[in-house]
Amino acid sequence: MRQWEPHTVTTDEIIDPGPVAALAALFDDGLPTPRPGDELPPMWHWVALPRWPGSAQIDTDGHPARGSFLPPVPLPRRMFAGGEVHWHSEIHVGETVRRVSRVESVSEKSGRSGKLVVVVVGTRLYRDGGELAVEERQDLIYREPSAPSTTDAPVAAAAALTPAGGPFRSAGDSRWDFATDPTLLMRFSAATANAHRIHYDWPYATRVEGYPGLVVHGPLITLAAAEVRRLTGATGRPARLRHRNRAPLFCAQPAQLRTCQDGNALRVELFGPGAEAAGPNATVEIGLG
Repeated sequence: MRQWEPHTVTTDEIIDPGPVAALAALFDDGLPTPRPGDELPPMWHWVALPRWPGSAQIDTDGHPARGSFLPPVPLPRRMFAGGEVHWHSEIHVGETVRRVSRVESVSEKSGRSGKLVVVVVGTRLYRDGGELAVEERQDLIYREPSAPSTTDAPVAAAAALTPAGGPFRSAGDSRWDFATDPTLLMRFSAATANAHRIHYDWPYATRVEGYPGLVVHGPLITLAAAEVRRLTGATGRPARLRHRNRAPLFCAQPAQLRTCQDGNALRVELFGPGAEAAGPNATVEIGLG
């Protein structure tokens, strides 16, 4: 860790229509699929700019091996904890952008579950000509290993989980039921170039990382919250989005996305089993100014 130094990675990339269409098919919510030339919906740059590492660069957990762009953190369990996004300009499907990424900080902490390492990654997207379009911070948490799960999973056995159809179902009163299944998680992993095994490899997720089942992606929850804003009829580009993942949601667990207006921001909260007493699993705040 002491010998590692952060470095900036700069790449010129195309807002790929293929993954954009894949996400639209995954959501399957009746909204039109963004086509080349259309403005990219909020947060869809996570899908439109996939970054696949070479197979020889993949670590045991499915993520790229640490020690190059990301620091060589010795703790094995990785979590996508949250972050913040600011939009300065629109970007369009098929457009070429310049992505500039750098690890901004690495800090060691202690939590209820033991030692933690928090890695903050900053990314900027520039339009052709140098105009700043998107400015983003992502917070990654690395944790100590957990004992393999020895209790019955709180969701059905993996073989019994069948495709649930589209993930969004209106529940009225500014609420949306959010359904997940293994095919949804696999398709999202593929669309976002995310090979983390906790999202599709049931034995690894339960027996190695100690989870009771497949873990729903934090980015999928954030994108679902942003999509709910579009499903309510909102138009236009927001100014900012803050997202925080508080507790994991496991595949096929019943969950609900609830929206409320908080000043000039739309607040979306994800509630899974037991969240009524403990608080939401995740929160997303989408601000207009």
